[in-house]
Amino acid sequence: MAPGSGGTAPRAWYADSDARRMSLNGRWLFRLSPGAAARDESFARPGFDASEWAAVAVPGHWVLQGAGGAPAYTNVVYPFPVDPPRVPAENPTGDHLRSFDLPAGWPGDGEVLLRFDGVESCARVWLNGVELGDFKGSRLPHEFAVGGLLRPEGNVLAVRVHQWSSGSYLEDQDQWWLPGIFRDVTLLERPPGAPLDFFVHAGYDHRDGSGTLRVECAGAEGRVLVPELGIDVAAGEAVTVAVEPWTAETPRLYDGELVTSGERIGLRVGFRSVVVEDGNIRVNGRRVLFRGVNRHEFHPETGRTVDNATMRRDLVLMKQHNINAVRTSHYPPHPAFLDLCDELGLWVIDECDLETHGFSGPEWRGNPVDDERWTPALLDRAARMVERDKNHASVIIWSLGNECGTGRGLSAMAGWIRGRDPERLVHYEGDLSCRDVDLYSRMYPTHAEVELIGRRAEEPLADPEADARRRAMPFLMCEYAHAMGNGPGGLGEYQRLFERYGRCQGGFVWEWIDHGIAHPEHGFAYGGDFGEELHDGNFVCDGLLFPDRTPSPGLIEYKKVIEPVRIEPLTDAGSVRITNGYDFAGSAHLDFEWSHEVDGVPVGSGTLAVPELAPGASAQVPLPLPLPVDGAGVWTVRAVLARDTAWGERGHVVAWGQAEAGAPVVPAAATGARPERVEGLVTLGPGVFDAVTGDPVRLGAVPLEGFRLDVWRAPTDNDNGAAWQPDEQYGPRWRELGLHRMRHRLDAVEAGEDALVVRTRVAPAGGGLGLRTTFRWTADGERLGLTVSVVPEGEWRVPLPRLGVRFGLPARYGAARWFGGGPGEAYPDTRAASVLGRWRMSVDEMQTPYVRPQENGARADVRWAELMDGGGAGVRVEGGAPFWFTARRWTSEQLDAAGHVPELRAGGSVWVNLDHAVQGVGSGSCGPGVLPDYRLDARPAEFSFVFSPSG
Repeated sequence: MAPGSGGTAPRAWYADSDARRMSLNGRWLFRLSPGAAARDESFARPGFDASEWAAVAVPGHWVLQGAGGAPAYTNVVYPFPVDPPRVPAENPTGDHLRSFDLPAGWPGDGEVLLRFDGVESCARVWLNGVELGDFKGSRLPHEFAVGGLLRPEGNVLAVRVHQWSSGSYLEDQDQWWLPGIFRDVTLLERPPGAPLDFFVHAGYDHRDGSGTLRVECAGAEGRVLVPELGIDVAAGEAVTVAVEPWTAETPRLYDGELVTSGERIGLRVGFRSVVVEDGNIRVNGRRVLFRGVNRHEFHPETGRTVDNATMRRDLVLMKQHNINAVRTSHYPPHPAFLDLCDELGLWVIDECDLETHGFSGPEWRGNPVDDERWTPALLDRAARMVERDKNHASVIIWSLGNECGTGRGLSAMAGWIRGRDPERLVHYEGDLSCRDVDLYSRMYPTHAEVELIGRRAEEPLADPEADARRRAMPFLMCEYAHAMGNGPGGLGEYQRLFERYGRCQGGFVWEWIDHGIAHPEHGFAYGGDFGEELHDGNFVCDGLLFPDRTPSPGLIEYKKVIEPVRIEPLTDAGSVRITNGYDFAGSAHLDFEWSHEVDGVPVGSGTLAVPELAPGASAQVPLPLPLPVDGAGVWTVRAVLARDTAWGERGHVVAWGQAEAGAPVVPAAATGARPERVEGLVTLGPGVFDAVTGDPVRLGAVPLEGFRLDVWRAPTDNDNGAAWQPDEQYGPRWRELGLHRMRHRLDAVEAGEDALVVRTRVAPAGGGLGLRTTFRWTADGERLGLTVSVVPEGEWRVPLPRLGVRFGLPARYGAARWFGGGPGEAYPDTRAASVLGRWRMSVDEMQTPYVRPQENGARADVRWAELMDGGGAGVRVEGGAPFWFTARRWTSEQLDAAGHVPELRAGGSVWVNLDHAVQGVGSGSCGPGVLPDYRLDARPAEFSFVFSPSG
């Protein structure tokens, strides 16, 4: 249970210093053993022959380098017998060796520290045959004083890493188990007169615009210099000057130095204050709204080893998608990540390396956080986080950990943190009584519950004093909108609650990136793909980015929902209301542009004159006069960056809004032609039908196949839902009804004077439910009309996945063009980011490559669509009302059967869905399901299309 031995006290991390450092990253010799007792310690002695050993990269995970073992994914359960603090004898153990010479002049007169920034899960360390100690706390730093052991040449560093240890019981985070030395290993020179540690206090008084700087310096005399502010004071002395404050929107940093006789340390000082006041979290005196994400450290090839370029890329993507906050789930990130948050501007909840989820149950029996024997380890983890990260302006909240139940150990952590750093807030979601925290935090509450909390009308606690304390607190959702597969739905409804109720200060979507591991067969692997005894499948793929860091449709939707400028059409035609939703920034950094399209064709564009808006201010802005054209018009107004920034180029779109002028054009009725029977076929205008079945077999020169009413979709992860919410598990309920194996009975084919009418009943085997369906085909000689009438029969107790028609075209018709929502996919509760316009792409480009294949690729609000071959010939479809359009090279059944994207094989057909309505997607894989407004209940429906050859 002990956190370790032999190490030095935790201290601040910094990269800018004139003290020398030497990286020990690189190729290390490596030997894997099946258990902790399988080898003696002779490998650490001088002269040991390791010439037959393999080699691995450090930082890195040996299981991702072909050096033995394999990744394993579990969400809650421990992948070993729960018998704390003991772990199995089958404990993969990696011995690491690194030889090195010192730079000239080392070690000198001072000390040298050997630093490990991250090792999973337990390490013993030797240098030149002398054991330095051991440590646990995988995502936390550990240092050893080694100056007296170093020699100019031929140093040998030996590290024995155990995959499992008592520390593993504290690290049951929802992620891959990946052993190894996965962060940097460094030698750090500590010259005589260098500080042991330092603490930058930089508060801001919003009432007079002043900042107060005080830098504590332990173990050395020093001075603090900030030339831009004219500051030159002794360390420990407070000085107050006029400053520009640091915020996530305006990340103003002042360059400074802490100068001692032995070391000059670069400082990046951001002045800001964070308090809870009047029931709100306030930074620099203002309520803030967190538009956040949870972020695990992950790379599809290197696991939790993430380089600086990738970190910066992540943060640039966040800023470009209007994200302003990160919760470092569920451990402190690589320390360089927080430097980038300071620089680019994000609010950070820094979370301790702590989760004991595998003990969950009615009583959390045996939970380490309520066992005083574990308290020293918990306090060690809290101290290593706070001391390492205390000098970052971006860190405004400390989090005790995640999903640990409650207990005395957590209270001890909260008490220690408050004593060490009272200038930040303390968070822990599991403390529902809010005894140890400064804010009320929840995971995945429903929209209805969030509204109650916003009104401070939530279900009361039994203890009146605790209830009053919690009810007065601000509310934050540390996790919401589970971004697994297709989704999450309902983001806009949450955002409106955040903006309506001051107590509700936003939340953090779960999570940033899918944890799919690059795999030669599967493309990206998830739980079970490595033969794990226990695993949680693709629950590890629940991010806003795909594993290769391509933004998912969920991220595009989130960007739109949380955009910090609102652009809304007014009922007064020809004007828009523009609202500055930033917490701190005015609108001077933005330009506003307008464009006008008619039937998807651009007819005008320009710059829109918008007065500068302070935070929270609005203005009604007239649009240019409508242009003299016929047809349905769409105005689009965009807020774009007026100049280059550290995260986006001039012209980058921050926000947009659209306003329609006029109603969508409804196609003229296709009537007048008479059905004709010829040799087993019926011809009707450009359509040719099978006279027996009534199925269309050709439109002009284009063959058609498999035309039918379709209600099935390959269930999404959110459709399949979570076991603890059986009513929201639509996928299993659909299968239970048999919606994936519908039978199509032909009742009649009637060729009348002016129409071909086909009557069918569509129903699953094994029950009385059905959909009585009538297809009424008409034509005018050039075009073919279809009206579909559907009447449900029986008692339908579950929504339909979709309602529309499906048919196949030959594979050569693989180019799509449409007027409607785009460019990406949308569903009823994920359509905020769908831009009305004219779009063109290949059928292949229309697919969304979710790591586990599922329903995807629908386009919303489509007025017309075309599928064409290379010469531009094909089929055109117009809707009697806006419809949903999907096209893919496999059927929904084939999509449903695939476990990984490479299993999808293009066949000889392009399968097209034209849907009258589709079911929303929700967030039911972990959060709330589909809201009532987006459920597709079975009820009578009628819809129509007009088909014609194109090209």
